[in-house]
Amino acid sequence: MFKEFKEFAFKGNLIDTAVAFVMGAAFGKVISGFIDGIVMPLVGLIQGKDFSMLYIGLNEASRAAAATNLPLAKAKEAGPVIAYGDLISILIQFIIVAFVMFLVMKAANKAKLTSEAAPSAPSASEVLLADILATLKQGK
Repeated sequence: MFKEFKEFAFKGNLIDTAVAFVMGAAFGKVISGFIDGIVMPLVGLIQGKDFSMLYIGLNEASRAAAATNLPLAKAKEAGPVIAYGDLISILIQFIIVAFVMFLVMKAANKAKLTSEAAPSAPSASEVLLADILATLKQGK
């Protein structure tokens, strides 16, 4: 049983998958930092407000917090809120990750196509056999 587990655990596909998960997690953190540190502040600058602080209060106290532009954390203390700024930020992260993955897959597919060699020319014996077959067909 240990031998079977060892064969399973050290197959190339499993190790490749594990590396892909680790790289994906690291890539996700890089994208999060990029979105939170660069993109969303620029969007907030255009809008004139910190984008991550956009929310809708669901009860009287949290609506009052929204009306007085209290930070999201204070509004959450006052009551339930819909933090749509965070949702939009996460959607932007998803779109960027999906686009980058699209570009990676496109490049991988292109590399795969160029690495696949064109069919080799038929050997001399195959050409000779094809000529013989053609001659036999003409003779009938």
